[in-house]
Amino acid sequence: MKNKKRKAEKIIFNSEKDMPITPMSLGSMAFNLTGSWRNIRPLIDLNNCLQCGICWKFCPDAAIVIENEFPVIDYDYCKGCGLCAEECPAKCITMEEEVK
Repeated sequence: MKNKKRKAEKIIFNSEKDMPITPMSLGSMAFNLTGSWRNIRPLIDLNNCLQCGICWKFCPDAAIVIENEFPVIDYDYCKGCGLCAEECPAKCITMEEEVK
C-alpha cells in the first residue's frame, strides 16, 4: 500500500473569534524567564496592526498580551520562534536580530 501525501493548506483566520478554543498550559511558563534563549526578536508595527489578536492566540509562550487593544510582547518570555510574525495577516510583525 502506497502512502498518499495529503495536500496541506494554510488556514487563515480573520480574528481570534474565528479560531477554535485551544487547550493551553501556562503553569510552568509563568515562572521561567526564557527570553534569554532568543537570537531574533519580533517587532510589531502598531500603525499597521489590525488588532485581530491572532499573534496572541498563536504565541506558544504566552509572551504576547493585549493592552489598550494592541498586542505587546513580553521579551522576558519570548523565545523568538517567529510564529506571531508568520501568522500575522497584516504582516506587521517582523523578526529582527537580537542585540545583546
